[in-house]
Parts: sequence; C-alpha cells; structure tokens
Amino acid sequence: MTSSSPAATARAVPAAPPAAPAVAPSTPAHDVGLLLLRVVLGLTMAAHGSQKLFGWFGGGGISGTGKFFTASGYPAGDTMAVIAGLTETLGGLGLVAGLLTPLAGAAVVGTMINAMAVHGAGSFFAPQGIEYEILLTTGAAALALTGPGRYAADRFLPVLRGHRLAHGALAVALGAVIAGVLLLVRN
Repeated sequence: MTSSSPAATARAVPAAPPAAPAVAPSTPAHDVGLLLLRVVLGLTMAAHGSQKLFGWFGGGGISGTGKFFTASGYPAGDTMAVIAGLTETLGGLGLVAGLLTPLAGAAVVGTMINAMAVHGAGSFFAPQGIEYEILLTTGAAALALTGPGRYAADRFLPVLRGHRLAHGALAVALGAVIAGVLLLVRN
C-alpha cells in the first residue's frame, strides 16, 4: 500500500481560482451615480424635445422649430421638428427610466451631432460654442456604453439585464450613422 508523502502533497497543482463573474457586481454608489446622470440628462433632453413638440418652456413648437430647421438647410422643416422633438423627448424619457438605454442614449447622440453641425464650431464656449452639446453627447454615449445601473427598467429585459458593451457600441454607431444621413440631406 502506498501512502502519499508530504513532499508529494506539496508538489500537487493548486486548484484554479474560481472564475470571475461575467459582469462585475455594481456598488450602490455606482448605481446611484448612474441614476443621477440618467435623470438629469434625460429630463434635460425631454424638456428640450417638448420645446419643439409643444412649445413648452419658451420653445417654438412645431411651427417655429420647423422654420428654424428650414432656415438651417433641412428639407421639410416641420417634419424635421417632429422627428427631432420625438427623438429628444423619447430618448430623454428612456434615459430617465433606464429603458432601452443603449437606444435612448443613441437617440440623444444622433440629435446632438446634428445640433453641433447646425450650431457650428465658432468656438468651444458659449454663446457661439458647442460645449453644451458635447457634454450632452458624451453623457448619452457614456450611458449607452456602460448601461443604466441597477435602478433601471432594463434590468427586467433579458437581453439588456447584463448590459454588454457591444449593445452600447452598436447603438452609438447607429445614432452616429443616422445623424450623418440627416446631415447629408441638409443643404
């Protein structure tokens, strides 16, 4: 009968460490930070969209915003006002709720790319600058890429429950491509 010696036991290969979880658990601070970013950015965009759609908060409504779009070189100004208003409002509300966050973020990214093109690059800072648009675009892209955090409706959607970087990257790319197409039809 053979018995294992202490030297043989010492040479045994140690057990592999347990595999890391596919998605790192988030901390409450992380989730509250994402919630704060989503709510502020989302409500800002939803309010901006409601200016276009309904004339709320001193906005021009569809007619006034349509005239702005026409003067900015877009065809069918009123239609563009509706599209921009819906995109901003629904994208913003989607961010607030954390619902379809990659697509909601992409909607804001696409809208803000067009806003930067219309506003121009006169300078970085206001009143002729684009720092506001850059901040909104970057915040929306960051949310699309990172996911909404634990306090979001996406947690109940199987495909988005464990947010994947690929979903966010594809959504942001889609928003940029659609924004580019709209810029191509602009005079």
